[in-house]
Amino acid sequence: MAIFILTVCLSGCWSSREIEDLRVYVGVGLDVADETKFEEEVNKRGGHYPKKNVITATVQIVPGTKSQTSQGQSGQAGESYLNERLTGDSLLQIFRQFSLRRDRPLIGHHLKVIVISSELATKYSLEQLLDFILRDNDIRPSALVLISQQKAIDVLSASQPGEVPAFNLRGLVRNRQRTNRILPAVSLGKLEGLMQSRQSFVLQNVIMAENELKFVGGALFEGDTNKYIGRLNQVDIEAISWIEGSPGGLLKTYSNKGDTIVYEIASISSKITPKLEGDELSIHLDVRSKGRLIEDWSYPEEPTDSEYIAEQEKKFNETVKNEIKVLLDKLQHTYHADVVGFGKEVRIKYPGYYNKVKERWDEVFSEIPVTYDVDLEIVDYGSTLE
Repeated sequence: MAIFILTVCLSGCWSSREIEDLRVYVGVGLDVADETKFEEEVNKRGGHYPKKNVITATVQIVPGTKSQTSQGQSGQAGESYLNERLTGDSLLQIFRQFSLRRDRPLIGHHLKVIVISSELATKYSLEQLLDFILRDNDIRPSALVLISQQKAIDVLSASQPGEVPAFNLRGLVRNRQRTNRILPAVSLGKLEGLMQSRQSFVLQNVIMAENELKFVGGALFEGDTNKYIGRLNQVDIEAISWIEGSPGGLLKTYSNKGDTIVYEIASISSKITPKLEGDELSIHLDVRSKGRLIEDWSYPEEPTDSEYIAEQEKKFNETVKNEIKVLLDKLQHTYHADVVGFGKEVRIKYPGYYNKVKERWDEVFSEIPVTYDVDLEIVDYGSTLE
């Protein structure tokens, strides 16, 4: 009898709702305001309300429906997701406007990714754009934040048959162990901390081409304003990985004859060492790596010849040094933004000095002399033919 009563008590949740009764959104896109034809038609028929058109929000809903032909929606019939768009000046109000159009409420418990257009992030700070999302208890802080130089709606509409763009974007982040051209994932929770620190930071950039998605470079944000200030390319992201000692990835260069040679990273370490003499601060960066010569188009050169290996190591070292030089030039003299952790190391080693300059750290960073040593060692040659 006791077992029967216990079974009844544990059989379900009294407040649960069937998934069929909900509209679960897994992606959110934020763009500069651009009313859909549906909204324009509604306004003509007296359906407008007091608002400033600031943002157009896209919500990616799963599962999709088999008839997705209304204005303000994207996605072909039978797709596994549905994008719906509305325009306004309050994200919450926009979300609530969906209640006037659909019989099922939007639920954000499973939000995977937020894509923000760089155009919008230039006009408004991330604190403004994400204020509601950060306050909403329904949305998990694990949702990822990405930036795009294109419209967010375009990114959230790029997929192959059967794919859901939000899930695809989430999966791409996990490929970081295979390439050094993907930035560490930044979740809502982590982003909130970055914004509160008032220090500059970089977010992953994503683009869409031929209905496919690709991570390309990074988006820079100024610490004081939390607004978008510029972008870094793929090689810049590679340079960041060398500075931070991020594992995974490869390095390509060319032999004296112009043939391709590729170094695969097996291990990597980096050390940022600040040095303070009086009020004069300098930084030295030391990067060390061991790896394998994984591809060499200069055959029939003997890959195990010590002189040949030393020559290739020198070329790889020069390539990394040049990547770091180009990146630091951009960060110090173009964008005036420390996104490589130099400030963190100064704060740890010289807290008193850092407290004096932290309010203008990016300005100080821009004037710091930086030296660096790079030592890449080829310790493996892969499988070679005798």
